[in-house]
Amino acid sequence: MAQVLEFKLPDLGEGLTEAEIVRWLVEVGDVVAIDQPVVEVETAKAMVEVPCPYGGVVTARFGEEGTELPVGAPLLTVAVGAPEGPETSGPVTPGPSGARNGSAASGSAPPSSSSSSSGSSAAESSGGSGNVLVGYGTGAPAGRRRRIRPARLDRTPTPSGALKAEAPVPEAPVSEARVSEALGVPVTAASSTAAPASVAAVSDGPVPVVSPLVRRLARQHDIDLRRLTGSGPDGLILRADVDCAIRQAEETGAARTRTAQAAAAPTGASPASPVATSPAAPAAPAAERIPLRGVRGAVADKLSRSRTEIPDATCWVDADATELMAVRAAMNAATGPSAGPKVSVLALLARICTAALARFPELNSTVDTEAREIVRLPGVHLGFAAQTERGLVVPVVRDAHTRNAESIGAEIARLTELARAGKLSPAQLTGGTFTLNNYGVFGVDGSTPIINHPEAAMLGVGRIMPKPWVHQGELAVRQVVQLSLTFDHRVCDGGTAGGFLRYVADCVEQPAVLLRTL
Repeated sequence: MAQVLEFKLPDLGEGLTEAEIVRWLVEVGDVVAIDQPVVEVETAKAMVEVPCPYGGVVTARFGEEGTELPVGAPLLTVAVGAPEGPETSGPVTPGPSGARNGSAASGSAPPSSSSSSSGSSAAESSGGSGNVLVGYGTGAPAGRRRRIRPARLDRTPTPSGALKAEAPVPEAPVSEARVSEALGVPVTAASSTAAPASVAAVSDGPVPVVSPLVRRLARQHDIDLRRLTGSGPDGLILRADVDCAIRQAEETGAARTRTAQAAAAPTGASPASPVATSPAAPAAPAAERIPLRGVRGAVADKLSRSRTEIPDATCWVDADATELMAVRAAMNAATGPSAGPKVSVLALLARICTAALARFPELNSTVDTEAREIVRLPGVHLGFAAQTERGLVVPVVRDAHTRNAESIGAEIARLTELARAGKLSPAQLTGGTFTLNNYGVFGVDGSTPIINHPEAAMLGVGRIMPKPWVHQGELAVRQVVQLSLTFDHRVCDGGTAGGFLRYVADCVEQPAVLLRTL
């Protein structure tokens, strides 16, 4: 006999409540191995490959690519073989048509292929790996993070005025013959592959909404959540449901406006003064609407919170970076056994920042608004802005205060490659205490950076370019850069911020100043 198990979207950590399906890695009918990645999802932090804790045949997938699912929603169902009598105690050989490749087929034997004993774990007997994802696993259910579910509502017909949203449905389930061919055992519980039914919301009782973002979006557009039919499990209202309701409301409002304009127009013209007819004006193209979700949504939320909570101020200074560029060229031109990898300008600036923060620790802090306290942090975890195809991300160099310029440069290069490949983990994008933003790579001279909440400051660096400059009493062409410091005025006053920025500028103009702290 075969058992059909449902694999749900696990808790991906960092307080994330939803994820968007980017790419399915398996098809319905494929044989999967235990802990084989089955889907690639995008969260507000990073791209993540989700492994399946069961081995068997995929019988259904829930959600198309581009669909946003909440944590706990079904991802797919897997038919897993179970031991029953001597005829099923041997190893199960998957059919050749069900495997995507040889390695997947050979590694996808269900737990019935292993010899059973009284000491086998519950995870092994159910086809699970026993491995625990972040907040989710195949072990005992008592270890799972508890999620608050809305009370089950009576299934009643949708009110005539209720707004409806299309619920994600699974693809056509694989046939019993296909499962039998792959597992070599008959399939039971075929009804478990069906999509979870939607529950219509009624006027009374709790509203089935988990995500605070969904509630806020509904409030902003005056959408009554009690009139929506949720497309998620147990009638859970998803962001897609609210977006659909917003579009319907806008279309209804536009139709009412056109009706009112037509009623206000004159019904006819006087016979004595005929009016010449003119061709109808072409309809204006509809505005494009781009959902604020994923990385773009996370950036929007964080920057909005920064502007709302932090009373920031900005100061800036122009610095002569000619000597810094000369020192870098000399470092990279060194040869011999002691010569290391090339050092970037960003790495040198990062090392200057860690030295400046040692002198001005007020800027390496955060504000605890509830306790009304300034928390000075013992170490520097330096974030740096990196532009990728998915948007702006801020990887974090851990313990930057313990690294030299070469070590910082190597870590920046490593994290940048991961960012461009979309493989940064949530842990690599959080926990920063100070951010360095090099917008000079875009050909920009200056800017007023927005602080990366909950940090207290950010240093912005413009492009380094030749400009006329008074050097040693004479006009000369020098390499000049503009440095901008945005700081939280709650943690320090302008004197401290100015002292920090002036020290950074002095190190840029005279790198020998930095030698005192090395």
